[in-house]
Amino acid sequence: MIEIGRYNTLSIARIVPPGAILVDEEDSEVLLPNKYVPENAKDGDELQVFVYTDSEDRPVATTLTPKVMRNEFACLEVKDVNNIGAFMDMGLEKDLLVPFSEQQKNMRPGQWHMVYVYLDQITKRMAASAKIHYYIESENIDLVNDEEVDLIVGETTPLGTAVIVNNKYQGLVYENEVFQELLKGEKMRGFVKEVREDGKVDISLRKIGMDQLEDGAAKIMERLQLNNGKLSIHDKSSPEEIQMMLQMSKKNFKRSLGILYKQKLVLLKDNSIQLIK
Repeated sequence: MIEIGRYNTLSIARIVPPGAILVDEEDSEVLLPNKYVPENAKDGDELQVFVYTDSEDRPVATTLTPKVMRNEFACLEVKDVNNIGAFMDMGLEKDLLVPFSEQQKNMRPGQWHMVYVYLDQITKRMAASAKIHYYIESENIDLVNDEEVDLIVGETTPLGTAVIVNNKYQGLVYENEVFQELLKGEKMRGFVKEVREDGKVDISLRKIGMDQLEDGAAKIMERLQLNNGKLSIHDKSSPEEIQMMLQMSKKNFKRSLGILYKQKLVLLKDNSIQLIK
């Protein structure tokens, strides 16, 4: 069965003037328009495509990468609003509808909102709801302190930045613990600080224990983690190299590196520093 709002692995049944007719094992058909058909494609080729509905509510396939799939959360930008609702950019030719009944507050073009994407059972179209509390799991939270988790960056609140954790839970990164720019809609990794009694999750962008490091040492650790545990920089690197890579002075770098070395968090090599795993 071809699933709307998800990736499907389908075979080319035949090439027709509008594009390629793709089929699943049950011979259900969907059109892949010409502009997405790979060069030299032929009958029998298997393709992985995303299936959604076009402006006339017909299932259609694409090789474009959507920003969100069905049954997922995403923080998306509002592109337009009309008398039906708001339309959000989901990375495809057709925008994602948030009906007025599914908005927490009136949406306006240019705003970013966290939404949950679902399949409307009546129209069989993908749609979204900004009433994410209906879809958040707040009981029996299967997380432990210091666990590494997937995050989707959401809106800024008076306390910090709201995030969705593992596509299930509501999380928060406190404002005084943010040491980097967080872009709405960005996907990243973080660590569980605490699962609260109200079902929300406190999140750190640093591995627990790094909160006690000074900012310079924490910054080096973050860059190491983002660069597969190795940086081609060392205590004899030029001030210009250090500034370019870490945006800190050589004096600060050497002091911070010393902290990490004493805590046995890094190895010092001739031409690099490496994270001790």
